[in-house]
Amino acid sequence: MTDYGHSLRFGTFITPSAQKVDAVVALAQETEAYGLDLVTFQDHPYQSNFVDTWTLLSYVAAKTSRVSLSGNVLNLPLRQPAVLARAVASLDLLSKGRVELGLGAGAFWDGIEAMGEDKLSPGQSVDALDEGIGIIRGIWDAGAAGGVRVDGTYHKARGARRGPLPHHQIGIWLGAYKPRMLKLIGRKADGWLPSQGYIKSPDLVESNAVIDEAAIEAGRDPRDIRRLLNIGGRLTTTDDVNAMIEQLTALALEQGFSTFILPADASGPIELFGTRVAPAVREKVAAARAALGAQTASTRSSSALAQRRPGIDYDGIPKDLAPQAVEPGDHDFPKFRSTYIHKGNPGLVLRPKKAEEVSEAVAYAARQSVPLAVRSGGHGISGRETNDGGIVIDLGQMNAIKLLDEKSGLFRVGPGARWGEVAAALAPHGLGMSSGDYGGVGVGGLATAGGIGYFTRKHGLTLDHVQAADVVLADGSMVRADRENNADLFWALRGAGGNFGVVTAFEMDAYPVGNVVFAQITYDLSDAQSVLPRWAEAVEKSPREVTSFLSMVPGRAGNQPIAQASVVIMSNDPEFAEPLLQPFLAVGPILGSQAYIIPYASLVESSFDCHDGAGKLVGHSGLLTTLTPDIARSMGALLDGGATAMMQIRAVGGAVNDVAEDATAYAHRHQNFSFNVAAFSKGMEQRLEAMWPDMAGQLDGLYTSFETGRGPDLLEKAFPGKTLTRLRQLKAKYDPAGLFNANFPIPPAA
Repeated sequence: MTDYGHSLRFGTFITPSAQKVDAVVALAQETEAYGLDLVTFQDHPYQSNFVDTWTLLSYVAAKTSRVSLSGNVLNLPLRQPAVLARAVASLDLLSKGRVELGLGAGAFWDGIEAMGEDKLSPGQSVDALDEGIGIIRGIWDAGAAGGVRVDGTYHKARGARRGPLPHHQIGIWLGAYKPRMLKLIGRKADGWLPSQGYIKSPDLVESNAVIDEAAIEAGRDPRDIRRLLNIGGRLTTTDDVNAMIEQLTALALEQGFSTFILPADASGPIELFGTRVAPAVREKVAAARAALGAQTASTRSSSALAQRRPGIDYDGIPKDLAPQAVEPGDHDFPKFRSTYIHKGNPGLVLRPKKAEEVSEAVAYAARQSVPLAVRSGGHGISGRETNDGGIVIDLGQMNAIKLLDEKSGLFRVGPGARWGEVAAALAPHGLGMSSGDYGGVGVGGLATAGGIGYFTRKHGLTLDHVQAADVVLADGSMVRADRENNADLFWALRGAGGNFGVVTAFEMDAYPVGNVVFAQITYDLSDAQSVLPRWAEAVEKSPREVTSFLSMVPGRAGNQPIAQASVVIMSNDPEFAEPLLQPFLAVGPILGSQAYIIPYASLVESSFDCHDGAGKLVGHSGLLTTLTPDIARSMGALLDGGATAMMQIRAVGGAVNDVAEDATAYAHRHQNFSFNVAAFSKGMEQRLEAMWPDMAGQLDGLYTSFETGRGPDLLEKAFPGKTLTRLRQLKAKYDPAGLFNANFPIPPAA
């Protein structure tokens, strides 16, 4: 008896007749309506009486909502594998994970006439499919470095770009009957898809044995390979139904088949198959498996299991977290391994949905002997939200936003929400919250580190508006921190939150925000020593309704360096705004300018999907009270010296400095500007590191979110004087073992 333990699936095999194309689509819809799982179509592109199968699959995907779709089988010789891979992945994304890939070697091969042949030999067909599968899998491996390279006899890929990543892990099923092709299935495919009437020699038992042996030789578990079958037989009477139930039950329990596909070019058989055969077979197989205590197939392939990292008890993952946990080798791993810039390779990503699951995740992580990183789920610069071989707690699913009191602006938000989403949720109520310059940033990281946004001079930092936080501590306990409860923890969270726990919800007070004036002014920065101080002076002399960021890039191809000022005025009145913009128009030589009145939510919209660690960024930051000509000269030298691809100055001051320096763990309450600089290549990084000490010596303090460096000297700049002393005392109280040590780790006081 052979039962590979896969869940049972039932589907239809429909002829793609051009003469009855509406009926073909209707049969596919009936397949879904009668509760079946899969619709498949023949693929013979050279037959004029059939519609194109891929076009039909795409159309049926739009006409259905649940059922999976596949060719049965797609003719690989007539469909270039790289093109097919992207088409399949794209349709899978559009259909939310409903596409599978049945492949066959086909009877014809374009261009083989030049080889003096009419068709490929069996051995050539195997090699051609092998090469094609390599290209297809390479295209789908969107998180891998470099392009796809396959130098085959029948298929070639010379650095083909990878992606898109499909919505789900698409199965590749091969239609095959001969030993060499069966061995290929064992080595590389996800499923075997023969037609029952064509299986002769080797027979079912022998074919399964060939596949299993090849799988074991390749280091795979035979249970990784699903066995599908295009079945035969009439299905019109009750006797037919009963006979098919017995036949399919035996095939499932004795031969290991788990997907049964019925040729169905009429409505009646589909109804009987979906309403009578499939439920009965499921019931009988489930009962037999329960009686025998049969082991079900693993949800992870043997190749995925082989990529598990040492030091992590994968079997001990809490049961509430296990279903959505992501491991190396899992299909979704590329979505969660990296941050915006930095490529990560964690051993496990846990994705809690509620505070209790965060508590379980923290307690579990504390028992492992690997690093821990906590990620809000959004855009971040420092790269501390991932690691190599450790555990990541990704809070992206904890993203609820709820307005508690419209009059006071109090709202509750999960750490995994993104600031663009927060702005969109608050806008209908005439409210807003300053939060940086990009809506894809996660709430949790920014609200515990600072939050230098477009309303900073008027309303202060984001963390200045945090009124309370629900927190999971290092021991897994859940507490509330505010001015009356755990007040010392509440103090520490606002500026050094990454060291003290995982915030599972914030309560913040928003303020009235409607349309704003947003202007962009581009300057020639050839004379940085003059332009930068004049921009800074324009900021400092402006009323607090005005906040400006200045982004700078080096000159390219012999052109001058440029700077672009983003100026935001908290008003929708052009007459109020116009004189406030005039000083910025006098800063230096202008290359272009534009101004709009737009909703604040439109200013911080986000196109965030997932981060794939596109490159390695080295970033440094600091703060300054006055932007002197000497400091401006040093900034210009970074641009001219090829030490940076981009740097930025953000206005702070104003309401930020109304807060006492000891009121929060963010103690930088006298500076007027925040400066950050980034390098994106090895050579650029080397030049930046050589020039940075001179620049750093002129700065005062450090903003943690833009700093990739590490070391005790940086810790003292981030948390100066008495602030660090107090933080070390609180670290000893709340996290003495240093579980939360990935983000500017604070050593506990002795």
